[in-house]
Amino acid sequence: DVQLQASGGGVVPPGRSLELSCATSGVTFDDYAVGWFRRAPGKEREAVSCISQSRGTYYADSVKGRFTISIDNAKKMVYLRMNNLKPEDTAVYYCAAGLGSFPSRYEGYYQYWGQGTLVTVSS
Repeated sequence: DVQLQASGGGVVPPGRSLELSCATSGVTFDDYAVGWFRRAPGKEREAVSCISQSRGTYYADSVKGRFTISIDNAKKMVYLRMNNLKPEDTAVYYCAAGLGSFPSRYEGYYQYWGQGTLVTVSS
């Protein structure tokens, strides 16, 4: 039984950092790709960053150089370190897991989703 639990959201001023965490159970990172997606107010959900151990990472152009995705195998955790946050990063962030080895940016690739955690970037 796969379960994902995202946490770490909050309210931060522009330029600050925040780290999101996703606790997983039932996921083996050798077999699953994991990703972070977000839905901003009035917009569709989009991929932010995805990772698989065998195929590397994906970053949306809007977050390249500012966000870093990582996995802690021992703790079964997935992290998203977000630096230099901008107001346009405001969104509900979701973690997801998909059986497969490719860090796909497509939602349909991921079978399992955690609940969202809200990130608000505002002065």
